[in-house]
Amino acid sequence: MSLTQLQERLGNDLHWAAEGRPVGRILTGVHISELDDPTPYLGGGELLLTTGIPLSGGGDQVRRYVRRLVDKGVAALGLGLGAGTDTVPPELVEVCREAELALLIVPDGTPFMQVSRAYWDLLATREQAEFAANLGLQTGLARAATRPGAAASVVKALAEALGGWAVYLPADGTAESIWPPAESRVLPELREETARLNLAGTHTAATFPLLGTDVVEYSIIADQRTAGFLAVGAGRPLRPSDRQLMLTGCMLLSVTVQQAWELGRANTILRGTAAALLLHGHVDAARIAAAELGLAPLTQRARLLAVTGEGVDLLSVDELADLVAALTPGEDSAELRRSIRRSGLKCTVEGLCYLVIEEPNAEPAATAPREEQPPAAADRTFKPAVDPGRFAAALSEPLLLAKLAGAVSEVGRACRRASPGHLVPFVDALDPRSEAWVDALRGYTRSDLVGTVRSYLRHRGQWEATARDLDLHRNSLRHRIAIASTLIDADLDDPDVAANLWLALRGADRSPVG
Repeated sequence: MSLTQLQERLGNDLHWAAEGRPVGRILTGVHISELDDPTPYLGGGELLLTTGIPLSGGGDQVRRYVRRLVDKGVAALGLGLGAGTDTVPPELVEVCREAELALLIVPDGTPFMQVSRAYWDLLATREQAEFAANLGLQTGLARAATRPGAAASVVKALAEALGGWAVYLPADGTAESIWPPAESRVLPELREETARLNLAGTHTAATFPLLGTDVVEYSIIADQRTAGFLAVGAGRPLRPSDRQLMLTGCMLLSVTVQQAWELGRANTILRGTAAALLLHGHVDAARIAAAELGLAPLTQRARLLAVTGEGVDLLSVDELADLVAALTPGEDSAELRRSIRRSGLKCTVEGLCYLVIEEPNAEPAATAPREEQPPAAADRTFKPAVDPGRFAAALSEPLLLAKLAGAVSEVGRACRRASPGHLVPFVDALDPRSEAWVDALRGYTRSDLVGTVRSYLRHRGQWEATARDLDLHRNSLRHRIAIASTLIDADLDDPDVAANLWLALRGADRSPVG
């Protein structure tokens, strides 16, 4: 509240001692004192009221008195007439003019309490107005949090309320939300300053200069983890109500992130159902489940990723994406990270965490290419939440969904053999004829050649053991093996043939029939 506002409120009960009214004097309070040196009891910015007792010593004492008030930062001096001083001393007017200290007169008959009460009434009125305005802004923020893209809506509402810019920087490295977009120039230095301050894991705020603007940054905590950071560059000096507004923005962002995480967990469970069906060979059921659960239609091909390490089953898809990207050398790491996040099909089989990374379906030539979103800065500088050196992974080549089940064991075995801190590629090295061999054996209807050959290979070509396993006479077994060899036009005792046919038969066991 300004000195001019107080004078206008009181009218003739508080008037200027001379021509020329000081402009822009802000009051912090009204204080009454008759001490020669009241400054130990002042904080600066006050209207000091006196009946003139400290001014009774003449010119030098008046000059020293005024100098003490000016040095303390007192906003104005009010002289009350009628209680010992009936006129305004000319030397006081001159000294105040020279020292640029506003001098006002409280006329005879106006109690100082009336001046003090007017100040507090004005202050209460202003605070009520600010409260009403702030309440409207708080309501606007709350409404923004209910809109689609809640984080971006909250950032926009906060920036417009403060007349500056605001940014939400997610801790997981995804793209920032900034308003207005024209202020994107601050992002590179803001990222660096955020990393330097290391506010992660703290309920605190920091203030620092950035490109000529004072920035206030808060850490956003959700589920006892750092979800991100809210940075604000206000377009004007901040008031207490502004800081309250920023704290409300922090709270709403925390709630928004928490809700997104809960939704993400639910989607992970739903996607895990589809992933489990795929890895057990039930492709059609997985497609039906995806449609019923509201997931995107499954693609035709996918890569199979297996990850091992202590606590790997507790990691989220996003955390696994960061981890696998850290294990991947070269420029492919960022694209692999995005692919894992997009698919999100994750489940656990025999202690290993498997992710089905869908490959985009081929689009017709006439179809316009999809618009790719620019990669977030963190795609180039991501840091996993766990130590990559404690984990190992294996990644297959793109496979038809029907072939994923048959690759689970082999990809898992490659994963377990991989050294900690490494991702190894798994290439399906089966003889391309092996699938035709299985089809030929299945097509023979006079006897179960598939079961016969499987047992024969399991017992490594031992006639007696195979005959006992199948409860067949040895001559009948020899006849069946001869027919099988003829059908596939290959020698079952050839180690390469036996190895490829064995793996193909295992894959056939995991794939749905018919």
